[in-house]
Amino acid sequence: MKLIDIYSRVKKDLNAVEKELETSVYSDVGLLREASVHLLKAGGKRIRPIFVLLSGEFGRYDLNRLKKVAVPLELIHMASLVHDDVIDDAETRRGQLTVRSKWDNRIAMYTGDYIFGRALDVITELGDPEIHRIMSRAIVQMSIGEMEQVRFFFHTEQTIRDYLLRIKRKTALLIAVSCQLGALAAGASKETAERLYSYGFNVGMAFQIRDDLLDLSGTEEQIGKPPGSDIKQGNLTLPVLFALCDPKLRGLLLEEIERIRLADGQTDVSRFLDVIRSSEGLVEAEKLADRYIDKAIEHLSPLPDCQARRDLIGVAHFVGERSY
Repeated sequence: MKLIDIYSRVKKDLNAVEKELETSVYSDVGLLREASVHLLKAGGKRIRPIFVLLSGEFGRYDLNRLKKVAVPLELIHMASLVHDDVIDDAETRRGQLTVRSKWDNRIAMYTGDYIFGRALDVITELGDPEIHRIMSRAIVQMSIGEMEQVRFFFHTEQTIRDYLLRIKRKTALLIAVSCQLGALAAGASKETAERLYSYGFNVGMAFQIRDDLLDLSGTEEQIGKPPGSDIKQGNLTLPVLFALCDPKLRGLLLEEIERIRLADGQTDVSRFLDVIRSSEGLVEAEKLADRYIDKAIEHLSPLPDCQARRDLIGVAHFVGERSY
């Protein structure tokens, strides 16, 4: 099943989530409203709300309750992107000017903080302390993941395990929680929610690895930003770490990474990209992403054979194969 078919099936409810997002970011403060709406209109796959809605089908599906989970999760994701763009000095995202580029870093940080706050406001409308606790813990872990990423900038001795722990916190956890909370909000069993969490975790790991692959192998048209953006900020991703394990390439890569670091990222990275693209790093990273997708689908096998389960399998395949 193609992703467009899955989106089409839940289009009406996803549109309701989108309207709720628009309402949630509204502010009486003009500049804050403009910046928040700019971020919202930049779009995105809304993959987290999709996971919430599909997971809600394993319980008593209630859109009004599921919206109160889908909206704050997407707001948390959006807020983290604004903060990421400040850290990365990013000019564009998804082909659009970032908030920091259109305004400045201060406006971007305040906008991110405001959107985080609105996420917490919305989730409190669900009177379920367990849902609040899970979401709060996810925000804490995401913040740690972001700090860890900064700590490891240009750190060529980091391990594959360091990388995997970082993306678990930074990306996979929020996707896992989207699946888990969608099920819990719909009153599904704890066992079902845990299986969906495990599915979401593995999909989330593959999602970030695929993102990192695209930054190295994709085009600006595909990914909405110049390829090699990660290394310019000092972020050594999985394909790079695998390539650094090759004795024939390690010396050259270390020279390139140091050159880019000394230039503070303000340099041409085409030679670095050529080396990575000629290495086995991309292949090894793709293999690991594929293993995560296989694990994700395995976690769904004990669940009822319903349309939601088939759709989640379809989303997993899309994540494993996506080129944008």
